[in-house]
Amino acid sequence: MTENVLHNKKIVLGVTGSIAAYKSADLVRRLREKGVDVRVVMTKAACEFITPLTLQTLSGHPVAIELLDADEEAAMGHIKLARWADWILIAPATADTIARLAGGRADDLLTALCSASESPLAIAPAMNNKMWQNEATQNNIRQLRSQSAQILGPASGDQACGEQGEGRLLEPNDIVQALERLVVPAQLQGKHVVITAGPTYEPIDPVRFIGNRSSGKMGFAVAVAAAEAGADVTLISGPVNLPTPTGVHRIDVETAQQMHDKVMEYALHCDLFIACAAVADFRPQPLEQKIKKMGKQELQLTLTPTLDIVSAVASGDQPPFVVGFAAETNSVETYAKDKLKRKGLDMVAANQVGDGVGFAVDENELQVFWESGSQSLAMAPKSQLARDLMTLIIERYNAKDTT
Repeated sequence: MTENVLHNKKIVLGVTGSIAAYKSADLVRRLREKGVDVRVVMTKAACEFITPLTLQTLSGHPVAIELLDADEEAAMGHIKLARWADWILIAPATADTIARLAGGRADDLLTALCSASESPLAIAPAMNNKMWQNEATQNNIRQLRSQSAQILGPASGDQACGEQGEGRLLEPNDIVQALERLVVPAQLQGKHVVITAGPTYEPIDPVRFIGNRSSGKMGFAVAVAAAEAGADVTLISGPVNLPTPTGVHRIDVETAQQMHDKVMEYALHCDLFIACAAVADFRPQPLEQKIKKMGKQELQLTLTPTLDIVSAVASGDQPPFVVGFAAETNSVETYAKDKLKRKGLDMVAANQVGDGVGFAVDENELQVFWESGSQSLAMAPKSQLARDLMTLIIERYNAKDTT
């Protein structure tokens, strides 16, 4: 990477009881070389594999171990550490630590720190391959990913137990590179970003509606990435079951018309508009009373087009930088490029959907297009994918702003 995005970052490094803990010494050294201020937190089990004095010497700061330690609390307790950190990195993270984090435990310094912090969390697992493959461990990993934790690795190869397989801690240099990909510089400070997310529900009668399978996960992840980049974020969301990201102004709507009205209220005066929502293209004329099933009689619905929200924003007198999304079941590139040109967008992020891909899943991949180029973003958790996409959006936004 040409820019040292980790310079001056404050990272709490959690070290847990794995034989791979010896690599944490090299990890601290490599982070310090990048200009990172590192504070180390060790579990008691970790102290059996590497001494606190080693990590204290390398980090330049005392190592924190005890949750209920009067001296530690006087210097920098878990609450103060939680507020101090830009990132929390746990490397190595044992199966036990992962399980305790997924279960919301907070009975030692490291888990209490994670529970008390709103800083992004990165976890580098290290364990026997059978432990990694265990269904309980995989369920815990899915739980942590759903809470926006970043999972770094594990790698595959020879293990200390003599077996081979997936479960090795990533090498320190690989962990640092993974962090660099995750950290987005705060280049949107002072910018207002409006993002739409989730589906819309178009009522048929008081109890039924037409909708789609969008969970809103990608749009919410993009909102988090924009907030991390320093933006003032307004998130206009259809009906989803997701918590509001920290520091984000959320507006809930249900129908395409309601989303259109709120977007027009906010987006025409913003700097960037990112249309992640899967807005219904058609809507029925809703009936005032519930439709009754009358034997085998067929029901016919007349659908009318909804307003095209992203086109309305892009065609304004002084439009913001507009990013559209294209969810397609086939010919993804063809339809995405057509949407980019036809609707006058600055960028379009496209992906395949259907058959368990795209909607209502935790991972995705994107093909991103703009007038003079394109880039593919590989399959990754949506939280990581959103940060990768935001990095690309910022690059294109800055390029347009300077032309």
